[in-house]
Formats: sequence, C-alpha cells, structure tokens
Amino acid sequence: MEDVKKTDAYKRMSERRKMLYEIIFESNTFRGKVFDEVLLVIILLSVIAVMLESIAVVNVKYGNLILMAEALFTILFAVEYILRIYCSPNPKKYIVSFLGVVDFLAIAPSLISFAFPAFRPLITIRAIRLLRVYRILKLFHFMRESKLLVLALATSFRKILIFMGFILVLVIMLGSIMYVVEGGQNGFDSIPLSIYWAIITITTVGYGDIVPLTDIGKLVSTLIMLMGYSIIAIPTGIVSVEISRTARRSELKKYCNYCEEVQHLPKSAFCHNCGARLEE
Repeated sequence: MEDVKKTDAYKRMSERRKMLYEIIFESNTFRGKVFDEVLLVIILLSVIAVMLESIAVVNVKYGNLILMAEALFTILFAVEYILRIYCSPNPKKYIVSFLGVVDFLAIAPSLISFAFPAFRPLITIRAIRLLRVYRILKLFHFMRESKLLVLALATSFRKILIFMGFILVLVIMLGSIMYVVEGGQNGFDSIPLSIYWAIITITTVGYGDIVPLTDIGKLVSTLIMLMGYSIIAIPTGIVSVEISRTARRSELKKYCNYCEEVQHLPKSAFCHNCGARLEE
C-alpha cells in the first residue's frame, strides 16, 4: 500500500477519499480491519442465504425473508463497489483488476437473478471474495514457508507432469483391458467409460456406479486398486524431496523479515533489497 500512497494520483486525492481508501483498501488500521471483518460476515451470510434458498422446505417457509435479505446484500455490495471506485487513486485500473471484477460479479448475478430467476444460483460466486480474509490474517510469519512450497512445486512440476503422463497411458490401457474382459457389458459399454472406471479405481475413489461382474474383471480390478495405493505415494514423495532440498538451500542464506528476500551473502548484516538488518 505504501507504493500507492507515493503516487501522484493518491497525493491529489481529497482527505475524505484518502480516509475512505485507508478504511476500504487497507487492513493495517483498526477501522480497516473492522471493515474487512464486517464485509467477510456479509459475504458469508449472503452465500448461506442462497444455499438455504435451494432447500425446498426452507424456501417455502422463509422464501420472502431470504429474498429481502438478498436484496439488502445486493445494495450493500453495490454501495461498497461504488465507494471502492470513488476512493481508488486509479478507478479504471481497479475496475479491470482481478478484485475489481470479483467485486462487480458480487452484484451482477443478483441483478441478473431479479430479472431472470433461473440464474439465482450464480450468486454463490461471491464465495471467491472470501479470499479477502488473507488481508486480515496477515500471514507474514508463514510467507517464507509458502514460498518454499511454491518453489518446491515449481521444481518438481516436470517430474509430476511426466508421472501424470504415465498414469494417463496406464488408465487407457487398463480401461481398454476391462472393456475387453467384461465384453462391453456391466457398465463397461465403451472404452471411454472403461477408462473412467479405471481412473476412479486407481485413485481409490470407487464410486460404485460401474462394477465388474466377471471373475477376471474382479481380479484385474483388485490389482488396479492395490496398484493405486502405491501410485498415490509417488507425487507426495517427489514434492516432499523437493521441499526438503529447497529448505536446506534456503537455510544457507540469510532471510529478511521485512521484504522476505533470501538471496544474501553469508556475511551480510543488512538486506541489499530494503536495507533492514538481517537475522542471524
């Protein structure tokens, strides 16, 4: 937020707009935290209201009350969206930004639903706005660990991709085998359906909508299920090894608590990025 306050657009704003900006866009002040917490509660209530409306018994008894509550939520979100545009140093940039689009989608489904009731379930898109909770939690102490996880996933991406390719080939082969074994019956009516069964079986999900009835089919399915337990552990092991390697590499470098930079020389006393004193 400090970068925004240094811009000319922010400096030209009136004191009222600056005050609204600090309340609505920032969460490091008391009023900002209260605003975010109230907004979070409203989002949860609005999503719960839509879910309750989908229950026939509840809708028959409290349908009008839920409709009035939804109208109130829509008004509140619309006012919030207008205020965000008003107090933003760069309104056009906010409108086309990810959060700006999400804020607009929070009111658009409601407006559409009032004109076209069949589209009312779209209002649950507001659940995306729950991502704002991270502005309240301030997970600074976990940022380093999350960066290690992202780096480990990026490093192991190629290995996981190759592994997934192997699994894809495997389920195609197993699905084709089951199609032949079951003779195109017992739910194995086509190779794609047989591949679908192989996927849910090898992942140990087992919906039970397609079940082999022949003895050979049961034997093959047993082997696939046993194979699934071994396969699930492979990507976990790949990521775990990369996390361990990444953690060991990062421990050899000094870490800055302020800008989270880790690329420092062992004897560095201050961060070359922000100038803060480094922890030993």
